[in-house]
Amino acid sequence: MNKRNYQKELDKIIEENVKNNFVPKLLLHSCCAPCSSYVLEYLSNYFEITVLYYNPNIFPKEEYEYRINEQARLIKNLPAKHPISFVATNYEPEKFYDIAKGLENEPEGGARCRECFKLRLEYAAKIAKENNFDYFTTTLSISPLKNSEVLNEVGEEIGEIYQIKHLTSDFKKRNGYKRSVELSKEYELYRQDYCGCVYSKIEREKNIKQN
Repeated sequence: MNKRNYQKELDKIIEENVKNNFVPKLLLHSCCAPCSSYVLEYLSNYFEITVLYYNPNIFPKEEYEYRINEQARLIKNLPAKHPISFVATNYEPEKFYDIAKGLENEPEGGARCRECFKLRLEYAAKIAKENNFDYFTTTLSISPLKNSEVLNEVGEEIGEIYQIKHLTSDFKKRNGYKRSVELSKEYELYRQDYCGCVYSKIEREKNIKQN
């Protein structure tokens, strides 16, 4: 079976909407300001976007709050063709620890991460459905460390359950990650050196010590 090209699939969706003079409403789950920077620069040309910051995996609480503030600052300062709104959520780490039970020793990118993707994307799908959005998706596929195939599989499964369209994506394509680094420098955004959860933080600190 041929591997799907998620960027080409997104191109077709955008092309069709542009042809019909349709500007869809997109609920964009964001993990952090740096990852969202290129995604917002790109998609705000074609969508009316609401950024949802829902990441109960983040550790510690101070990190969570700092990332929210950076996300809000970026949205305020980033030029956009169509409106970008922002929805921040309360810190609920217990939701993450519930889904991580039994998976604490999984490596980064393994089963625990998939469950974490499901947790966040399901919340996004619920909000998108309740508020009549046309699509939902996440910024997570911009990271070279995140598997876009898994992210899109999870997003599509959840989209079917909640009857809301998942916008396919692989934002690292077309130098998306490189552009996010450039924008982070331009806007002086805080770039964390670990994914966000306590397990990724421990793994990162362990790797630093070994090197």
